Amino acid sequence: MFLIKEMPYKERPRERFMAYGREALATHELIAIVLRTGTKDVSVLELAKNIYYKYNSIRAINRSPVEELTKLKGMGQAKAIQLLAALELGKRLYQEDYGSTIKLTNPSDVHAFLKTDMEGLDQEMFYALYLNTKGKLIKKQLLFMGSLNSALVHPREVFKHAVRLSAASIIIVHNHPSGDPAPSKSDIEITTVMVENGKLMDIEVVDHIVIGKGNYYSFREHKHF
Repeated sequence: MFLIKEMPYKERPRERFMAYGREALATHELIAIVLRTGTKDVSVLELAKNIYYKYNSIRAINRSPVEELTKLKGMGQAKAIQLLAALELGKRLYQEDYGSTIKLTNPSDVHAFLKTDMEGLDQEMFYALYLNTKGKLIKKQLLFMGSLNSALVHPREVFKHAVRLSAASIIIVHNHPSGDPAPSKSDIEITTVMVENGKLMDIEVVDHIVIGKGNYYSFREHKHF
């Protein structure tokens, strides 16, 4: 098993990180630092290059399940989990910064904020974005998973978090695994129920956004309410 510290000095990603800063490292070098070790047959730097060159983007790696990553030579379950955990931390950092500085009242901003989480999934995910009086994000909350319908998505679950967080408004968001964001009959029913309950509780439902593949559908933009 090859450790990074056993490599020639000039090839050690950690030393390059310290000497030149994180921005100077190639993507595969950053991956190597996360993985830490290779195997008796594949050095950690070779393993990192193989991963990055196979998927050709960080986004593609992030979307890969553990089972797929472990098919690569030298990539066991523990390493796959390490890598995906590091990417998840990076994604959450981006979302924290994005949500704290940008008002999420524009459908295209919401799409940009959540598309990494929601595009390309094989099941439906239903999120609520809880906003303060200035329209800035307080919290992103995953509420439901699986095939959604108006019976499953109960207003009680959506609005109890709004009350606890003292949210002024809510944006509800879910994805269509088919890639087509056009709303279904159930989507329309869910939207109607949420908007009506929001009026009763004086917590505005700003929008319901359906995320497809590379696009979205905004109920607000299409003047459903």
